[in-house]
Amino acid sequence: MPRPPTDTQAATGAENSIRSRPRAALPALCVTQITSWGILSYAFPVLLPHLSKDTGWSTTASTGAFSAALLISALAGIPLGRILDRRGPRAVMTAGSVLGTACVLAIATAPSLPVFITAWLCAGVAMAATFYPPAFAALTRWWGPNRVRALTIVTLAGGLASAVFAPLSATLADHLGWRGAYAVLAAVLALVTIPAHALALRAPWPPPPAATPAPGEAEQDRKSVARTRPFLMLTAAMTLSALTVHAVVIGLVPLMTERGATPAQAAWALGLGGLGQTLGRIGYVPLARRTGTTARTVTLIASGGTRRSVINRSVWHTQTWKPALAAAGVISPLAAPAEGEKPSRVWEPSREHGFHVLRHTYASIMLDAGESIVSLAKWLGHSDPAFTLRTYTHFMPQAGARGRKSLESWLSDAPVSP
Repeated sequence: MPRPPTDTQAATGAENSIRSRPRAALPALCVTQITSWGILSYAFPVLLPHLSKDTGWSTTASTGAFSAALLISALAGIPLGRILDRRGPRAVMTAGSVLGTACVLAIATAPSLPVFITAWLCAGVAMAATFYPPAFAALTRWWGPNRVRALTIVTLAGGLASAVFAPLSATLADHLGWRGAYAVLAAVLALVTIPAHALALRAPWPPPPAATPAPGEAEQDRKSVARTRPFLMLTAAMTLSALTVHAVVIGLVPLMTERGATPAQAAWALGLGGLGQTLGRIGYVPLARRTGTTARTVTLIASGGTRRSVINRSVWHTQTWKPALAAAGVISPLAAPAEGEKPSRVWEPSREHGFHVLRHTYASIMLDAGESIVSLAKWLGHSDPAFTLRTYTHFMPQAGARGRKSLESWLSDAPVSP
């Protein structure tokens, strides 16, 4: 059994870590995290509508390629982590930047869907080599007891990735198309991250601060922890939370554009989410001082679910519109709960009185009354009147009636030939 490190050995290890700590590593990793996340992750949902329209590839297939890249990233992180633990972050993160640049260029020039998917699968390895995990490992080893401050700074900077690159991607796509946008982003990724990782992470890699257990003991300890109920429940909770977060990130831009927003407006909305991440991470520090680990974890996951429900139209439908219908006597109110039971939130089915039908009815009445499509688009919150016209005109109850009436009037007044 290995001996625990003495006070002298621990102090010596900490001193070596401080002496070997590269001064440029922290600012460099802040910049490379913003760039890597912005290009390899947040640019995709912004460019997805342009990509689908230009290539004809289904949104499901394109999104599936990106999702597969995330899975590859998780799997590749294990062997890459072992290499980083032995040799340091410079080789891993520099190679990841080179691979990421090549993959983004391959995505930009993909002539077919199979090539596009293959490029994203390779990009998953680049994600594993350049995203938070290797950066956190490097800062933890170099900063030692002071790692919390360094990790906080990097995560605060990383939260700005979508705020920077979502609007930038939308602007590039408007002027260069999605392929041109990805080509420019590949150049940015290469110019920013390759030299930063190669030059700023050159410091000696310090040894682990504590003695390493025997291989058999370490393996046994990992297996025992992985089988515990708290570990399995925390893993499931974090997995589901990450799934919902990425589902919102990927679906936000297409959802907003389908509702009439311009791609630029949708990209800015996605970027505001990045600013929210940064503000949330600033607020985490006082939260950590006042709450325990369990209460803090449950609060953050629950608040994340509440925040994401804002873009779900069923929230207003079930919490505002349905109660109003019940109060007006259109539908039955919720049944009173029995003693000891929670109140029900399930309303009786009434598709004909749903909010979706309400919007269509309102639009149809306005159009039939002669209101301009521009005014209607403004009232419905659509930035593009053409979207309003495509969506609602076929619901007009008297579509064409005025035209028929005018034609009949003209024919009835026309003189009859002898």
